[in-house]
Amino acid sequence: MKFVDEVRIRLKAGDGGRGCVSFRREKYVPRGGPDGGDGGRGGHIFLEATERKQTLLDFHYKHFFRAPSGQHGRGKDQHGRSGEDVTLLVPLGTVVRDAETGEVLADLKSDGQRWLAVRGGRGGRGNARFASPTNQVPRFAEEGEPGEEREFILELKLLADVGLVGLPNAGKSTLIRAISAARPRVADYPFTTLVPQLGVVRYGDAEPFVVADIPGLIKGAHEGAGLGIRFLKHIERTRVIVHLIDMSALDISDPLKPYHEIRHELRAFSPLLEKKAEIVALNKADLVDDEEIVSYLVKSYEEVLGRPVVVISGLKKYNIDELLRRVVVLLEQTKLQDKSGDEQIGFGVS
Repeated sequence: MKFVDEVRIRLKAGDGGRGCVSFRREKYVPRGGPDGGDGGRGGHIFLEATERKQTLLDFHYKHFFRAPSGQHGRGKDQHGRSGEDVTLLVPLGTVVRDAETGEVLADLKSDGQRWLAVRGGRGGRGNARFASPTNQVPRFAEEGEPGEEREFILELKLLADVGLVGLPNAGKSTLIRAISAARPRVADYPFTTLVPQLGVVRYGDAEPFVVADIPGLIKGAHEGAGLGIRFLKHIERTRVIVHLIDMSALDISDPLKPYHEIRHELRAFSPLLEKKAEIVALNKADLVDDEEIVSYLVKSYEEVLGRPVVVISGLKKYNIDELLRRVVVLLEQTKLQDKSGDEQIGFGVS
């Protein structure tokens, strides 16, 4: 399925129905009073978040949606029927922006959350509404009001608890396959994963959590290099970042270079990303046979970061339990921080 995470749409609510000019026609009542009914309201258009949608693909092929107009009023005080409301389903995590100003209008994060995007026009009043002691036979009625018409930008930001980041070919897809039921494409070359992948992880008695495999970032991603800025936004909602490093490809003379490259991209895109709770995982331990090199790499990272790192192999599932244990601990810590209202800062767990 094609992954579409940003679209521009135009919505037109229904127009209000026209009020009716009518007079009663009754036997023995030669000059019956006005009985024109009101026009019906135009249909509204709502956006509703649902777990059943994963992308904005539906809006990629169709950009314009309109709701039915209200029916016109009729004689004998019959009001027109209101236009049927239209509900457009969007994935959880959809942000709605005004297409002209860029202002955020809605953030649809929970299943069933609805937002009124455009309001239907009010129906016009029939002539029965205008009867008065000084005008007992009004020969006019109101037109219905036009429905609202607006353009919006829909932007999908994935709702995941944990984001996997790292340079291309760091082993993110292999890891998410090892810890969840997700089955992203895996191959031994960069940019195998071209769109974010989600997986649900169940670990012990802990509450299940969602992991997002963010496509490989490279130097200059915040300026559009590689897969670029498009997918950096999907990290914004995560609570914890797992930074995956391919330890088999590290240069002994500068082992932290790939780590600093990704951290720079996160910081350049949004200072908030740098403050996310982080776990550094040195992956592909199965490809490094020299224990002295492993010890040197671990020491190099821990001296600079000031916190423990974890050595794993996503392919062989080596030390995966320890990684998940640390993730669960950090998720609990971030939840406590949210409740206390403290500012979230970058930290690790031992």
